[in-house]
Amino acid sequence: MNRRIPITFCCAVLLTAGSGGSLRAACEFALQGEGRVSGVLDMRTFRLGDGREIRLAGIEPAGDIRARGKETLASLIDGRDVTLRSSDDGPDRYGRQHAFVFLKDMETPIQSELLVRGEALASPVTDRSCSTALLTAEAAARAARRGIWASSAAIKNAESTDDILTGVGRFTVVEGTVSSARLAGAVFYVNFGRRWTRDFAATISRRMMPALESAGIDLKSLKNKRVRVRGWIEKRGGPRIEVTYAGQIEVIAAADVAANGTMPRDEGK
Repeated sequence: MNRRIPITFCCAVLLTAGSGGSLRAACEFALQGEGRVSGVLDMRTFRLGDGREIRLAGIEPAGDIRARGKETLASLIDGRDVTLRSSDDGPDRYGRQHAFVFLKDMETPIQSELLVRGEALASPVTDRSCSTALLTAEAAARAARRGIWASSAAIKNAESTDDILTGVGRFTVVEGTVSSARLAGAVFYVNFGRRWTRDFAATISRRMMPALESAGIDLKSLKNKRVRVRGWIEKRGGPRIEVTYAGQIEVIAAADVAANGTMPRDEGK
């Protein structure tokens, strides 16, 4: 299973939430085909009448809402004509074509609807403006407490190690205050606790550091800052997310913490 996020880079700080129209403009990739939906397989995948399987690009399942997400996607597209847009129409290892999906005569992709309903997590893509638009659509749902964002459990507390570890192998959003940020050999560690072998950390290979810095993320300055990390949870002693692209890390401004209701640091731990 490929657990890397297919993105190059994106802004580290979210813009003010915009309209679905801005997501269309930002994610206006080349036309890669069209067809009628003959069946929905899961909350991100459907089949066209010609047999092609299409995977929604730019989003990932959120928590345990997969069954509900499938029903939501089916209600939006099943039996309807769609157009596909992406920078590449090549299939993934499972033969699925990844694309942004538009209903006929609709101005916004289906991904936008799922994000603003709080039915999915943003998983930024290759284009910088599209990546930012995806994250902005997610932020709008989070601020309005729609869907998964009605519960604070949608974002894992970086201090709750055991809770994070229940999501091993899943795409997860973790937030907390960075206790240390340092380079050790060929890996840069963004640590969210003092017990380096047990607490949550984001890891960045040395070769990835220039890409993050060019995207405006000063890794060495992250200590004591509020940071949100997204990616697939791995267990390497403690829970880890490997950062392979800049868009996996967001520095959260104090105003965003207050507006979005993200959880405060538990000083009792």
